[in-house]
Amino acid sequence: MLYSAFIFGLISSFHCVGMCGPIAMMLPVDRNNEAKKVTQIITYHIGKLTAYGTLGLIFGLLGRSFYLAGMQQQLSIIVGILMILVALIPEKVFAKYNFSKPVYRLITKVKSSLGQQFKNKSYKSLFTIGLLNGFLPCGMVYVAIFGAIAMQSVSLGVLYMILFGIGTIPMLTAVIYVSNLLSFSFRGTLQKIIPVVAVVIGMLFIIRGLGLDIPYLSPSNMSLFVQSEANCH
Repeated sequence: MLYSAFIFGLISSFHCVGMCGPIAMMLPVDRNNEAKKVTQIITYHIGKLTAYGTLGLIFGLLGRSFYLAGMQQQLSIIVGILMILVALIPEKVFAKYNFSKPVYRLITKVKSSLGQQFKNKSYKSLFTIGLLNGFLPCGMVYVAIFGAIAMQSVSLGVLYMILFGIGTIPMLTAVIYVSNLLSFSFRGTLQKIIPVVAVVIGMLFIIRGLGLDIPYLSPSNMSLFVQSEANCH
């Protein structure tokens, strides 16, 4: 299922152009030195990947606890359903209930710190901008986090989030060079595709959890569990 992380990151990067694009375009990079500009952009992306990797570590631990509790299949199905719900339910609904209220102060501090970093052109500031940007609330990141939980492994959870982040790099890098890269109508079309991709990935997780004995896609019930003794017939 790891390949789905990169694909989803690649597709959701078109959503990121609208949400994180302004941040990328405002990066305090050197406009006169192309080589330095490239290294500065890479530093920004490393900061963002660090944030995603940290989220993968935290939620990978959560997924691992479900794995140890013998809930592999149930978790995969639940995660798939949650992915589909997040993709289909309009963001206005989530904003209406304000689920982020308990951490509103933390988010405000992150935004404030992010704004201060734009005043400095150092590599440390660029790394920090990427790091803080990676922790900002985003529906696409939430979907990726569900995927990291379903990996049921700390290392795979980290890898899932990093692959998701790598998928967003090409488009967010391109927007730094060409601010008017995509027309408004084309962005609207892509926004309609993103939920479809999220639903497909959610369905893959559900199929995986059903244990239909389909190679690589939905392993049998027995292969989902690690046994201390060989089961031979």
